[in-house]
Amino acid sequence: MREVHVSKITETIKKLCIDANYYLTKDMRARFDEARANEDFPIAQNILDVLIENADIAQNEARPMCQDTGMAVVFLEIGQEVQVVGGSLEDAINEGVRQGYTEGYLRKSVVNDPIERINTKDNTPAIIYYDIIPGDTFKVTVAPKGFGSENMSQIKMLKPSDGIEGIKDFVLKVVKEAGPNPCPPIVVGIGIGGTFDKAAFLAKKALLRSTDERHVKPFYAELEKELLGAINDLGIGPQGFGGRTTALAVNIETYGTHIAGLPVAVNINCHATRHKDAHI
Repeated sequence: MREVHVSKITETIKKLCIDANYYLTKDMRARFDEARANEDFPIAQNILDVLIENADIAQNEARPMCQDTGMAVVFLEIGQEVQVVGGSLEDAINEGVRQGYTEGYLRKSVVNDPIERINTKDNTPAIIYYDIIPGDTFKVTVAPKGFGSENMSQIKMLKPSDGIEGIKDFVLKVVKEAGPNPCPPIVVGIGIGGTFDKAAFLAKKALLRSTDERHVKPFYAELEKELLGAINDLGIGPQGFGGRTTALAVNIETYGTHIAGLPVAVNINCHATRHKDAHI
């Protein structure tokens, strides 16, 4: 049994909160460069240049890419042969978020209650997902999620008879309705299957996958490609001013579901799609 002390978890999450907000991932930077090379609308070209420059300034000067430094969404993959020692795991996670958002000078955007709405002043509580897996691995992923894009996300309980065309229509409807609000170019996470809550989780998890990687099943990999093309054909463009670049990637995750259901969730992420991970 391998032991992991809560102090190490706190320290890791603190660093991930800061790094995720400061540094654009390599795959996202590659998507920006590709989009700029393929964009032929002058206004869209200019906006992409600004977004690339913004990411470079954030990295070189250790500053947040965006003023909305998000709500911290934390994904844990914990091996069955790992024992967390030294205190509460959940408290350690929230302490890492508290330290990261304070020491990194990141905006504190979380309120204590959805109606009372008193700012907690340290960006806690985090949203935490646990996945128990074989072995002694302990992997942490922090994905700060801004709400300009989160507010544009939707879920729908389709009927099985709606089929693949129903899924396509729903995804395009969500992106059309979002328009410029999620700060495109966007990354679109799609969850298909499971239950109401599982589909939403899958859509969120899909945003963690590198945009260099396509779905392992060829059918869904082709669907990702098709939807990306259809979304970009909408002409919304960077920041909604038109152009060929509305989305940089479409990632799909799936799960088994009930014979009577076809849940589909669309979780949109902005151009500053942020996530960093580490093994402890």
